[in-house]
Amino acid sequence: MRLTSTALVLIFAAALAGCNDALESAAYDTPKVSNKVAQPLPARLIAEIQKKGMDRNSPIMIRIFKEEGKLEVWKAKTNSRFDKVVEYDICAWSGRLGPKVKEGDRQAPEGFYPLTPYHLNPNSKYFLAINTGYPNQFDRANGRSGSHLMIHGACSSSGCYSMTDAQMLEIYAFARDAFKGGQQAVQLQAFPFRMTAENMARHRHSQHYDFWKTLKVGYDHFEVTKRPPEVNVCEKKYVFNQTAPAGSSFNPQGACPAISTPAALSVALNGYNEAYDAAYSKALKKYDGKIWYDPTEAERKALVADLRKSRSHDLAFAPTGSALKAGKLLDINDAGQTAAPAANGTAAVNQMATNPNGDPQVQAAQPQAATTTGAIAAPASATAAVPVPQPNPLAPAPQSVQAAPEAAQKKPFWKLW
Repeated sequence: MRLTSTALVLIFAAALAGCNDALESAAYDTPKVSNKVAQPLPARLIAEIQKKGMDRNSPIMIRIFKEEGKLEVWKAKTNSRFDKVVEYDICAWSGRLGPKVKEGDRQAPEGFYPLTPYHLNPNSKYFLAINTGYPNQFDRANGRSGSHLMIHGACSSSGCYSMTDAQMLEIYAFARDAFKGGQQAVQLQAFPFRMTAENMARHRHSQHYDFWKTLKVGYDHFEVTKRPPEVNVCEKKYVFNQTAPAGSSFNPQGACPAISTPAALSVALNGYNEAYDAAYSKALKKYDGKIWYDPTEAERKALVADLRKSRSHDLAFAPTGSALKAGKLLDINDAGQTAAPAANGTAAVNQMATNPNGDPQVQAAQPQAATTTGAIAAPASATAAVPVPQPNPLAPAPQSVQAAPEAAQKKPFWKLW
């Protein structure tokens, strides 16, 4: 009996460490294929790729939105701009909106992660898996910890992004084909939500808002260029599409070199930012006096309780529901919020939030519009607490998510559009 209890404790500990990838799991919706690793993309996706003028083995990019519960696969066209090929519903993700901070917090990562062939796991006990590369350089520079965070099948998650086996078969094939075509690193962009002006205004009171503003810079660059941004880290901050003098380098914890944004990109971003600022101001009026309640994982799961009960025999089937449907917009006064003066004299909101482990906490946040520059500096009072994304040490080229050995011989991205 003691041996059995010890084994159960060890299994539970492994579950907290990452995605339970070391555990046996019942499969959900497992496709009957002879070779899951070599299985080609289905005809419907091949037709979509051809319709969009893409090569079957051209580069891809993966984009995740937690709140909407979506995983998108984008693929490069012949002009090197990316277009979305397919969008999947994420079956399960644990925790709440916000980044992963430490081992065992059940949070799914948010940030920019380069995925190499090394990150593919064809032998996962969760059908197929792709390691997210967490923690990256940004995460490590900011003292974040965690391991074995995956995108995998089996529809079961403890800190990962879990898909059905049928979805994972396709996602794995997209990555495999891109690597066969010569792509060195697939960029994974993991966001809390689509970073529109309305969504940023709706979440402006969140304790994670300053961190999300840093992610929004990279989000905006992709929206403008339709190309995965070049990602670096310096001063514990993400910097996107920045040029540096010859001989200088990016040090995740050191001072940033004399960086600059390419002129053509700056012009495009200026127009984008003008439209965003106008939309954000309008959204602020819409959400004046309101605060968004981010639901717990249990509250999300309650939305799909009946569906989960119907498959109670299948332990791997654990859809976690929609954060949009389970969340709610509350009146600040009704939510027990009180306005308090901020250090700069503007109004701040003391938000009764909940941390990833479910403990209530009061967090002050300043409603600020996110601007689209190469790097975003957090307010002085928050700088030390806001983590900065960094390059993945496992990636072949640590200074850039998209870097390749021959990158020095290629034209810079901004000269191509």
